[in-house]
Amino acid sequence: MSTKKIVVTGAAGFIGSCLVGRLNEEGLDNLILVDDFSKTEKSANYTTKKYTQKIERSEFLAWFKNHGEEISFVLHIGARTDTAEFSWDLLLDLNLHYTQEIWKICTQYQIPLIYASSAATYGAGELGYSDDHAMIPRLQPLNPYGKSKQEFDVWALAQEKTPSFWAGLKFFNVYGPNEYHKARMASVVFHTFNQVKETGKMKLFRSHRPDFENGKQLRDFVYVKDVVEVILFLMQNKPQSAIYNLGTGKAQTFLELTQATFKAMKKAEDIDFIDIPQDIRDKYQYYTQADMQKLRNAGYQKPFATLAEGVKDYVENYLIPSKYY
Repeated sequence: MSTKKIVVTGAAGFIGSCLVGRLNEEGLDNLILVDDFSKTEKSANYTTKKYTQKIERSEFLAWFKNHGEEISFVLHIGARTDTAEFSWDLLLDLNLHYTQEIWKICTQYQIPLIYASSAATYGAGELGYSDDHAMIPRLQPLNPYGKSKQEFDVWALAQEKTPSFWAGLKFFNVYGPNEYHKARMASVVFHTFNQVKETGKMKLFRSHRPDFENGKQLRDFVYVKDVVEVILFLMQNKPQSAIYNLGTGKAQTFLELTQATFKAMKKAEDIDFIDIPQDIRDKYQYYTQADMQKLRNAGYQKPFATLAEGVKDYVENYLIPSKYY
């Protein structure tokens, strides 16, 4: 076993902590966890995990510049992920400049890099949801978060000097364990579970477009356990360096998701519709569906959990017993 270590940024967060758990299952505990560890509401995400070192996000770049030869892989999952965050300077700093620095250090030391992009880069989907590199510079994100991710993708594609292997992952609507801390930005499964538990009913956004019925807005919902399987596959196989979509390839409605949650909770359905808040209404995606051909062509063959399967596992094994992955 190599004495070199794997860096996971965003390791206290939702996807990052599940990834650390999955790496532990593979017998990998030579991990360096990077995050803002002052946020104690996230501590339960990593307290039971095995790792060798924790480094504060604010101190990591300085450390990394001097310790690159100790690192075998960087999994840069950390980001400012709030789609309602409108401080461009903050997003520029954390999502663009920070990632550029990581890329440059990985390039210098020839360390493979996987980083988190987002389906928010696709905007309203006017150009479809293809991860074809020729399309990427033309995308028009709807919010500053999506724009910050888009700017890095475009920058990465323009670089002549790159890490030995790199992959950008456009995460679609990820849901699953370890998102207890995410508040407003947690998945609709999480919100449904809590609303139903407290009130017996769920409020969904009504449609403000005539071509969509209430609750029939569509998203590509992908279970976090599938997300970490894909990351593991890319680490182990290092196919062609590229930006890859990471969804299921099958859009489903918020209504179906909510019904699956009621079913997993063994509760009778009771759904109301409310207006989409004014501050996000014109930035709201009505349809997303990942084109997954590139990842399949790269050799990833495992099936993705259906929405019903993923929701059932999440509700029964994590939300009801209040467990972490």
